[in-house]
Amino acid sequence: MKTDIVLSGVGGQGILSIAATIGMAALENNLFLKQSEIHGMSQRGGDVQSSMRISDKEIASDLIPLGGADLILSVEPMESLRHLPFLKEGGWLVTNSTPFVNIPNYPELDDVHAEIKKFPNHILIDADAIAAEIGSRKSSNIVMLGAASPFIDMPFETLEAGIRKIFGRKGEAIVEKNIEALRAGRDFTQKNK
Repeated sequence: MKTDIVLSGVGGQGILSIAATIGMAALENNLFLKQSEIHGMSQRGGDVQSSMRISDKEIASDLIPLGGADLILSVEPMESLRHLPFLKEGGWLVTNSTPFVNIPNYPELDDVHAEIKKFPNHILIDADAIAAEIGSRKSSNIVMLGAASPFIDMPFETLEAGIRKIFGRKGEAIVEKNIEALRAGRDFTQKNK
């Protein structure tokens, strides 16, 4: 078993919470994990990318080569396109449809969505709307994790356990909202893939 994941978005969108949750789930499954992170400008609005390699065997490097990722999980649609060269043939692109417009020349959203839809294995989800629907706008990143979960080779229950560990100190209400968000994202993908 091996899953290579590129997480992408911009600062403040919860990429590192997604990575931590996947990491906890990997540990729960006694898997090996290597991760690297790039923080653009180290501030809200800068590019954030994390490479995660999960395997049942030892992992030599935390870097995913071009054309080597099984999954790109992006919480921002233009950032998903920026990282497409990392995706292997037959891999999955799972991205939020809602943009984080942090530059003056952000492309037309319809054009960005059209480029994503050209890719055969894609899930384009309005995670912000789903998070708002369940009453937890801050959980859109966890909706995205749920949407990508069918393409991560781990039992879904261990992602829920990861959420409990990562968010547990914030209280049971926050944990339950994030688990609801995770399930809502997974339901969307299962109905739309």
